[in-house]
Amino acid sequence: MSLLANVKGLLLDLDGVLYVGSQPIAGAAQAVTRLRKQLPCRFITNTSTRSLLSVHRKMTQLGFAIDIDEIISAPQVAKILLENMADERGRAPACWLLLHPDLQEDFAQFSRATDAPDVILIGDTGEDWNYALMNRIFAQVMAGAQLIAIHKNRFWETASGLKMDIGGFVAALEYASNTTARVVGKPSADFFQIALDSLGLPAAQVAIVGDDIESDIGGGQAAGLLGILVKTGKYRAQYVSSVVAESTLDSIRELPDIFGC
Repeated sequence: MSLLANVKGLLLDLDGVLYVGSQPIAGAAQAVTRLRKQLPCRFITNTSTRSLLSVHRKMTQLGFAIDIDEIISAPQVAKILLENMADERGRAPACWLLLHPDLQEDFAQFSRATDAPDVILIGDTGEDWNYALMNRIFAQVMAGAQLIAIHKNRFWETASGLKMDIGGFVAALEYASNTTARVVGKPSADFFQIALDSLGLPAAQVAIVGDDIESDIGGGQAAGLLGILVKTGKYRAQYVSSVVAESTLDSIRELPDIFGC
């Protein structure tokens, strides 16, 4: 555990690390309480189905005592990106927002356009994905719209097991249009930098705790953080990856003891 000796702050992934679906991981709430007494923490998520307020409400309902300004979500990062684009252009970009209804209000400041948009922001539209929708997005990208994805996760863990995530749709659009989407959630460097800025710590003094060996651990390591993998959520022993975490734990409840909390 010597590699973790210099850790002064933590990024804790939500889904799969602290809870799965509507059920908290056993001992997770207690672990978070102990960790926050000794280390500054930020709670990070790629969720594209909940507003920041909804994420915080869910955490509270599940028994986690955290502040809303400790949460860093991928939609937040997307919103910052769009605001920066407005500053650079001198005008706000016209956006086609393919987002869950719960997120729409968070993006109310941006003008909307499904024809000739400047930006197409892809989040989770649930069961709305079909060939017709994909082809409409493809046509607008070919016409010059910039493709931005809240995340590019391959799959996620639900109460009924693994399910395909939006990454497959994003990859299909990239392939068909011969373009590369800008991904704002994990594992993007932008996401981790915003989380580090919030902590006020350099990457070398921060560890990310996640259940996704590539997006969480690999993304964090690429940004200079240390990686702590937990064997909950989407973790599968048979999933082969070239990424190696600095530490692997059965669950989040072991973490306070490692840091002497």
